[in-house]
Amino acid sequence: MVSTPGAESFAPLQAAVREAGLMRPRHGWYAAKFVTNSALLGGSWALFARLGDSWWQLGTAVLLAFAYGQTGLLGHDVGHGQVTRSRRAMDVLGLVHGNLFLGFSYGWWMNHHTRHHSHPNHLDLDPDILRRVVAFSPRQAEGASRLRAWVIRHQAALFFPLLNLEGLGLRIGSVLAIRRGTVRRPRTETVLLAVHAVLYAAAVLAVLGPLRAVLFVAVHQGLFGVYLGCVFAPNHKGMPVRDGADEPDWLSRQVLTSRNIRSTRLHDFCYGGLNYQIEHHLFPGLPRPALRASRPIVRAYCAERGLDYYEVSAARSYREVLRHLRTVSDQAGRSAAPPARPRPSAVR
Repeated sequence: MVSTPGAESFAPLQAAVREAGLMRPRHGWYAAKFVTNSALLGGSWALFARLGDSWWQLGTAVLLAFAYGQTGLLGHDVGHGQVTRSRRAMDVLGLVHGNLFLGFSYGWWMNHHTRHHSHPNHLDLDPDILRRVVAFSPRQAEGASRLRAWVIRHQAALFFPLLNLEGLGLRIGSVLAIRRGTVRRPRTETVLLAVHAVLYAAAVLAVLGPLRAVLFVAVHQGLFGVYLGCVFAPNHKGMPVRDGADEPDWLSRQVLTSRNIRSTRLHDFCYGGLNYQIEHHLFPGLPRPALRASRPIVRAYCAERGLDYYEVSAARSYREVLRHLRTVSDQAGRSAAPPARPRPSAVR
């Protein structure tokens, strides 16, 4: 990927997207989306209740993992103001989708994700990089504990298995944020998280025996994490990282750290529009159904400015993520290896 942009102006691109009418609200589209997503989530739980104590419930766990992922993507749209500009409505919808439906803190996620959008792929400022056990730069491997150093050595092979823990990580981050008082409504969030946990545990234990209950939760929560990880990993992982205080201009910062996926309508549905990561990062409030239409405008503008607009297939994006992780492992291993001892001179 070659790119040598200077200070880029974002204003003309912003004006072009607005003039195309792409920033207008899509209330009808989102109303239909809320209805269909509620049907998916509610129907999955109805199927769970209908099947009873059966091994077929592992299939329901897979369906619920997908439904949870779709619910999270809709909550993501809410948090970016794509659904409504009303702060009160955003908070209500966000708390319902995040805390009540999924069991993690909407307030924590908003703080976390806003900082990510401001400094994508910055080794010291992007929380999406800072909270990972894997390393995206050899510098991140410096001073790692023995366990983390082992993970980093094998991180390419462990990357997808570790995604099974993503749902657990979201919940741990949520609890810590509430305990530290970094969310605006700690009591409300705590109550909603507790309601979710109680209802989830009660439903699972009321229907399933102990062994099937444990396996159901493991499959459901694990695949939920894998789905989220597979949606978010191609967006920035394996793209250029940076550190230091000097930040490039907004346009360059967002475009050069983001990767688009070459997409069909099926990609749009499964990835929740995040397959258009460049457009999403440039226009976080752009409604999801407008992302596809904004792509040719953004791509042409980047070409005009000599700014690298990077887009690959979904399969290639995952290969690039894994290749980057292997490269970092190799570099970290070489830097951590002790210097070779000089061989003693032969005695004659």
